[in-house]
Amino acid sequence: MSEKVPITAAAIRARKGQGPKIVVLTAYDYLTARLASEAGIDIILVGDSLGMVLLGYKNTIAVTMEDMLHHTRAAARGNRDCLLIADMPFLSYHVSAEQALKNAGRFVQEAGAEAVKLEGGERMAATVEKLVGAGIPVLGHIGLTPQDILNLGGWKVAGKGEKAAQGLLNDAKTLQEAGAFALVLECVPAALAGEITRSVEIPTIGIGAGPECDGQVLVSHDLLGLQDQVSPRFVKRYADLKGEIGRAFSAWRDDVRSGRFPGPEHCY
Repeated sequence: MSEKVPITAAAIRARKGQGPKIVVLTAYDYLTARLASEAGIDIILVGDSLGMVLLGYKNTIAVTMEDMLHHTRAAARGNRDCLLIADMPFLSYHVSAEQALKNAGRFVQEAGAEAVKLEGGERMAATVEKLVGAGIPVLGHIGLTPQDILNLGGWKVAGKGEKAAQGLLNDAKTLQEAGAFALVLECVPAALAGEITRSVEIPTIGIGAGPECDGQVLVSHDLLGLQDQVSPRFVKRYADLKGEIGRAFSAWRDDVRSGRFPGPEHCY
């Protein structure tokens, strides 16, 4: 059997209109990244969503560069041939393009990332161009941008109304021109996401953006049913690991208290 060729940003871009659909999953640790890689996932995203699902924050604002570097290193150790993308956290790329380049460079040099993701449309074009010009592939992210949650006032569908829809179309085309190899579309009406997908020459990856996108991304903890505090409409749960883990923990508790564990087979 021939060895699988690692997936690159250029390979993802080349799949526009070619298929198959691009499959993206978040992973924040060695084991999850290894399992995602073994399952044939295309892209592992070390998302700043780790702030909520791992660190217990109410949103992504509190996530730091050091948090992201730590978890990106861990995921990189577990990855085999997926494209590994690191999410640039709040205020790590907003001050200047030079600041963005310095921090993006840390993800690549220190943590093993092969691309970075940043939020924002036209206002981030110069930053995207700076990173791409330095040799760092960039995944854009438009629509609902969680790092803007304080301005947005909550989690809301983006692109409602003609003006907002046109703004997202312009953002997508501008990021493409700046050199982004693909775009995440988050919480965008399905019809608009389809229009954006047809309007650009780079792949779109949807999360709550309907079936016409070139790929889909989900947070692994949502897909696995590990957390149920928030249940977005776009999430499909493929397992109930929270329930399974709860049952296992309770069984362990009962065995210890009753003296059933450890048994003779567990002793030296």
